[in-house]
Amino acid sequence: MKLAIILSSSRAEINWNALRLANLALSKNDTVSVFLVGEGVEYTKNTSAQFDIKKQVEKFLESGGNIIACGTCLSIRKQGGGKECPAGNLEDWYRIVAENDKVLTF
Repeated sequence: MKLAIILSSSRAEINWNALRLANLALSKNDTVSVFLVGEGVEYTKNTSAQFDIKKQVEKFLESGGNIIACGTCLSIRKQGGGKECPAGNLEDWYRIVAENDKVLTF
């Protein structure tokens, strides 16, 4: 399966659960892409011992997952892109939705 996950939340528990699901899908040899939009571009901001988002992101990237962030949303928040939050655009978002079998939003 090709799975797209759209994260639009900065809430730790929501993002932690979405990334756990993404990692499970990768472990089953699925292809997984994550697009960050709105406050979702701040998804690692609220990582904690209970909801270790950074650990989930590292596992996701090491396992071949793909993350792209809305460049406009990054700009609005005066935030630069990076390994865990690379800047993309509306075309990337469209492509992720169009090319995947399933699209989940969180």
